[in-house]
Amino acid sequence: MSGTQTARRARRAEIVPQDRLQGPIPWVIAIMVGLMVIAAAGALALRNTGQTAASDLAGGITVQIVEARPEVRARLAARAAEVLRRQPGVSEVAIVPPGELAALVEPWLGRVDGAPDDPAGADSGLPVPALIDARLAGPADPARLAALGAALRAEVPAARVDAQSTWLTPVFGAIESLTWLALALIVLLGLATGAAVLLAARTALGNNRATIEIVHLLGGTDAQIAGIFQRATALDAAGGSLAGFAAAWIVVSLLGRTFAALQAGLVTGGALGWGDWALLGLIPLAAVALATLTARWTVMRALKGML
Repeated sequence: MSGTQTARRARRAEIVPQDRLQGPIPWVIAIMVGLMVIAAAGALALRNTGQTAASDLAGGITVQIVEARPEVRARLAARAAEVLRRQPGVSEVAIVPPGELAALVEPWLGRVDGAPDDPAGADSGLPVPALIDARLAGPADPARLAALGAALRAEVPAARVDAQSTWLTPVFGAIESLTWLALALIVLLGLATGAAVLLAARTALGNNRATIEIVHLLGGTDAQIAGIFQRATALDAAGGSLAGFAAAWIVVSLLGRTFAALQAGLVTGGALGWGDWALLGLIPLAAVALATLTARWTVMRALKGML
């Protein structure tokens, strides 16, 4: 019985010549899927980068002591650090060494006050504020910042408190914009893939119109004919999607290794995990489903117009 059914399926599949979607369409699907995977990988990397940076800076605050005289600035910084250590909810307090701060800003501002090679007590460059890094047990919300600022200004009027996350607000905004741009690109590529399959299905129907009309006269149903085109489309879309995903995997892996070699905090925080790759693996499956359903809808709609 199974052999008879197999032979019957084979004869039904040959009713319409199996041109399938040969030509550029499978390669178009491969290119579209590859671009969608790369765009989605970029969106996931940006999301990971933003989440990592936000988590690292969630409870971080920075205190600036603005004072032109180095000796007074150092004394005020020490007093501000003591005030912070007495505040509830402050877990870590560290004064940034003047030499480290001077070396950090010298490439942009030139020689500044407190450079490592300055003689003790010398005032030979542009004065920079003293910085104190602190970490709170909870988030650095506006109410908490206001309370800390009031406590500091009561003893150190020159102190200014900022949440470290506010410094990267423009960066977070840019990351969010780029993420939405990548998602929009994925949608557009998906629509382009569907349009390509639609045109290919219409072309295949036109090439086999005479045969399809004969099949109709012999009692063939629209569902049988549509099933032939649907299976052919699914096979071509599966091959193209697999090739596109493989190419995108190679590209994303190479880019990931390149960025990881930079050893920069924001960049390394965007590395893709296994969960991210699982999400990316859904893209070729979605592309196959989209192509198959588009082909079936196109064929069924066109066959109704032939009657």
